Amino acid sequence: MLTPAALKRAKELDLDLVLVSPTADPPVAKVIDFGEYTYQQKKRQHQAKKKQHVMELKEVKFRPNTGGHDYDFKRNHALRFLHEGNKVKATVAFRGREITHTELGRRLLEKLVIELGEHGQVEGRPRMEGRFMHVIVSPKKTK
Repeated sequence: MLTPAALKRAKELDLDLVLVSPTADPPVAKVIDFGEYTYQQKKRQHQAKKKQHVMELKEVKFRPNTGGHDYDFKRNHALRFLHEGNKVKATVAFRGREITHTELGRRLLEKLVIELGEHGQVEGRPRMEGRFMHVIVSPKKTK
């Protein structure tokens, strides 16, 4: 149908002529209520956002001399974060003279990486930035 005829038909029905697919050959237009059309589009976008999961970066902090129970407690938090689908940043903070014993922090992070290995995958080796050593573990892809 030609554009002037389509416009006339839309006015007769007291509706709008909406260009649905401008890239098609010939372009596709519909005679619909534009307000309702935009409402339905927003509703569809809102539903799509609801089903979407945004991956967050959760941080678990340690010290070089973190005790066994505290380590287990924080490891369990990291496991929970991975099961929820979030990335985990494990950080070891050094204070004062502790900075001379970075190998303690590295061992702690490597132990954590091994224990989280079956639940997540490591994004690189433990890195030192200033007085913090950190490693990032992301959740494994599920089918």
